[in-house]
Amino acid sequence: MAKKSGRSTDASRGSRVGLGRGLDALLGDASAAILKDETSGQGVDKAKTSPGQPGRPSATLPIELLHANPDQPRRYFNEDALAELAASIRVRGMLQPILVRPTGANAYEIVAGERRWRAAQRAQLHEVPVIVRELTDEEAAEIALIENVQRVDLNAIEEALAYQRLSDHYGRTQEQIAKAVGKSRSHVANIMRLLALPQKSLDAVRTNEITMGHARALLGAPDPDALLDIVLSRELSVRDTERLVQSSGGTSRPRAKASPVTEDAASTTAQKAGAARLKDADTRALETDLAAALGLSVSIDHERGKGGVIHISYLTLDQLDDVTRRLMGTGV
Repeated sequence: MAKKSGRSTDASRGSRVGLGRGLDALLGDASAAILKDETSGQGVDKAKTSPGQPGRPSATLPIELLHANPDQPRRYFNEDALAELAASIRVRGMLQPILVRPTGANAYEIVAGERRWRAAQRAQLHEVPVIVRELTDEEAAEIALIENVQRVDLNAIEEALAYQRLSDHYGRTQEQIAKAVGKSRSHVANIMRLLALPQKSLDAVRTNEITMGHARALLGAPDPDALLDIVLSRELSVRDTERLVQSSGGTSRPRAKASPVTEDAASTTAQKAGAARLKDADTRALETDLAAALGLSVSIDHERGKGGVIHISYLTLDQLDDVTRRLMGTGV
């Protein structure tokens, strides 16, 4: 039991280290240090500095001086989760400061921590702990995107839009984005591909009416919105949705662009493809859902009546730490 407790502590420390490494990859050392301070809760010293002094931590600011970041990727906040956080804040206070930047006289924009700010309003706090930093628009937008993707469970569409903004506005590649947020490149690519869906289907994913597995199947449909109505009215599974797409003249899964491969790689790919064909659609759908939840490649080897094995592939120690924390229930 003692060993488990120690691992939990290490995992908590690893989350901060992993966050910093990801930000270093995308933003550089200076911007990464800003969010690492905010994440660890360091730097708030009530014996030092006056409130709102740029470039240094401050004890508190009146809550009415803070305003939301227009580049905040999260558009929907879970009401039950906010209520729980507000109740916790009423009892324990706000344990972690909000990262803000000055935007005018007695005005501060929230860079990271909007969920806590909203909960603090519900808890009727008059002042909140903050860390004040001078940041450019680009730094603020990037930090907000990464903080949300790494630390909060965005829905798939919000996550995709966050990645798309990093790509379009700041020229980040999928590889850079994946390294920064501790996900696999294939996860980033698959999430961003969902943005090709029409608005009605996007909204269905955003509101959790359909899963990412359903959405990926609909990507291969000639008219995703038309099939969406059938999926919802019949409450179809991912497997049935794939069949529906195929029967409509589409493909069950969007085809990836072909790329040159070596003979060995082609052999390995063929072996994997052969193994995949032996799996039923429910197993493949479960692999897709787990991969989407973890942001990593997942393979399930199942023998009927004999159990099986789940393989989770990671590329970095940061990704291993993230999976470990999830399995141990110590949060993300």
